Amino acid sequence: MRRRLGPPALVLAGALALAGCGGSDSGGDSADGKAELSVGSAYMPQPVSDEMAAGFFTVTNKGGAADELTSVTSDVAGQVTVHETVGGAMQEVKDLKVPAHGELVLKSGGDHLMFEELKRKPKEGQTVTLELRFARSGPVKVEMPVKSATYRPKTGH
Repeated sequence: MRRRLGPPALVLAGALALAGCGGSDSGGDSADGKAELSVGSAYMPQPVSDEMAAGFFTVTNKGGAADELTSVTSDVAGQVTVHETVGGAMQEVKDLKVPAHGELVLKSGGDHLMFEELKRKPKEGQTVTLELRFARSGPVKVEMPVKSATYRPKTGH
């Protein structure tokens, strides 16, 4: 059974967020007490299966508070699940941590998304739309390009 934040928790989170809002757009001292998330390096290898696909990206957190990726939805899949890889074995998890002043890296052979119940089979050159939901931060929309089935991103070594 999956756990999701219930309405009381969401109301409390919203109230806490509003309590921190000031009259200006400057982050000031409060910027260190919250997550500041951005998403980059997103891609989906063209799926070889008609039923499922994988997805990868990096969430960068420049803020002073950790967060968690709790769920993902997409226009291309009936369900998107979050997986971690431990000792070579893939397992579904309810969330993945995004550390303060750090990154959550989803990559081939590591933590990743699984797009299940595909509504259409994405082809190389197309784009898949995602919405990432976090425990503390607002939702983030991501346009994920579909790459070749054998695509591997360059590493910064």
